[in-house]
Amino acid sequence: MNRWLLRTSAVCLGMALACAPCSFAAKQKKHKKNVDLSANPLANVQSQQPDKLLYDKAMLAMKKGKYDVARLDLQTLLNTYSDSEYAMRAKLAVGDTWFKEGGTAALAQAESEYKDFITFFPNTPEAAEAQMKVGDIYFEQMEKPDRDPQNAEAAEREYRTMLEQFPDSPLIPRAKQKLREVQEVLAQRQYEIGEYYATRQNWAGTIARLQTVADTYPLFSHSDQTLITIGDAYATEAQMMANARNLKPQVRTELAKYYDQRAISAWDRVVTRYPLAPHVEDAKDRLIAMGAPVPDPSPQALAESQAEEDSRVNVKLGARTLQLLGRGPNTVRAARVGDPSLESPPPVLAPEVIKQGSAVLTAAIENKPLPAGPVPGEPGTMSSQPGAATATIQNGGAPGTADQPAPSLSFEEVPGAEQPGNSATATVVPAGGDSGGSGAAAPTGSAAPSGAAAPAAGQPNGAEPIIAPVGPANAKPLPAIDRPAPAPQQINELKPGTNEGVQVQTGANASGKPNKKKKAPYDKKDESSSKHKKKTGADKLNPF
Repeated sequence: MNRWLLRTSAVCLGMALACAPCSFAAKQKKHKKNVDLSANPLANVQSQQPDKLLYDKAMLAMKKGKYDVARLDLQTLLNTYSDSEYAMRAKLAVGDTWFKEGGTAALAQAESEYKDFITFFPNTPEAAEAQMKVGDIYFEQMEKPDRDPQNAEAAEREYRTMLEQFPDSPLIPRAKQKLREVQEVLAQRQYEIGEYYATRQNWAGTIARLQTVADTYPLFSHSDQTLITIGDAYATEAQMMANARNLKPQVRTELAKYYDQRAISAWDRVVTRYPLAPHVEDAKDRLIAMGAPVPDPSPQALAESQAEEDSRVNVKLGARTLQLLGRGPNTVRAARVGDPSLESPPPVLAPEVIKQGSAVLTAAIENKPLPAGPVPGEPGTMSSQPGAATATIQNGGAPGTADQPAPSLSFEEVPGAEQPGNSATATVVPAGGDSGGSGAAAPTGSAAPSGAAAPAAGQPNGAEPIIAPVGPANAKPLPAIDRPAPAPQQINELKPGTNEGVQVQTGANASGKPNKKKKAPYDKKDESSSKHKKKTGADKLNPF
């Protein structure tokens, strides 16, 4: 029995010793971190120097949340031991105390401290850490996509500065991921605005906003939907041009073909750039319905799209609920692979889209070749692309532009006068004409039409009527009994040089002063007034 126990114990001990290195390695791997910005690299240094003691005391106070005490110890270290090897870390730790304290004022002070540190120690590894924390300050204050984007734009600017100025820092992977998340928020904001414009059928605003997203943020989680909506906007513009009855059939066909080609280019971009996106099948269906060939994506595009989609994390119900209650944005769907864009191309503006669309429309009307625009969604190719034509066309004429305004209409130029039932004629008589014939000639185009009736009797100054009476030219005047009564003389018009015709509204006394208007007596049966109420109680003794 004792022998069996000894053997069993030996086997168990051997198995424990064999598994000990594996469990130790797993434990070490579990607690391993990439980069810990809050770690103190000088904490394990065994020294009894006074500057070291002050530094350790400040770190302990900051760990316990006593930020005022920590700042006091750090300032004492900087002022007393300016040449200490802990001075640089103490300067950076002053900004850390403000950063961990939180609040708008404290974060602003932390940014100032980090900027000063970068100025004084620009070539040290800690300068990259300070720049990273400046970006984190704005990242922590970011709002949701439908709120003020000021903090998100500042975070994007600081992280880009971090990647450009410190490319060899070990914090580069973390800075790239933070930049991807910030750009996800900024892209989501522009995307929501563009989709809202699409619901309001504002195609110029839709194309401008969504094209800016496609050009600036290629890693956006809804890039496929962005390009699909751009194509839908162009397809709708093509239908509008095809149904424009005030255009010639040749012009309608040419414009519809142009905007259909723009829509096909946008949908092709979805298939070739995002072949594994969730909505790529919708783009293929639109291409098939349009009668266009479906392109084949390259192996490189397939690999990039697969890596992007695999790196995204699905939003769970619990995280979605917390997101509704929280203040910050949801960055779960941001990509975790790929290089974020370090430069933003000029944004596409709706007025430019309208102006370019008017130029395309004018070229089609004048039978000129339409410009071949670039592929929608290709970065940096939409600065000169003609957009949606939203200019109003009237009577077959081309609308005016900022460079060449439309000509002003005159009395002789009546748009559409050659069409039956769309013409009008009017006679304009210059003011001041007299019956005696002063010799003033009528302006060109203002002569009365042939066969017009003679001036009616009683017309002042013998002038011709502005519009000739309806009826035959040889009509006889009505007898006196059938004529309408003359209009009464107006007395509210002042004749030149006289006071005749002035209607006096108020009377005047002999001295020329206006009479005061007498007030009607008060009648309690018809009126109600607090001034004429009977006094009651102590108010009867009040003489006022």
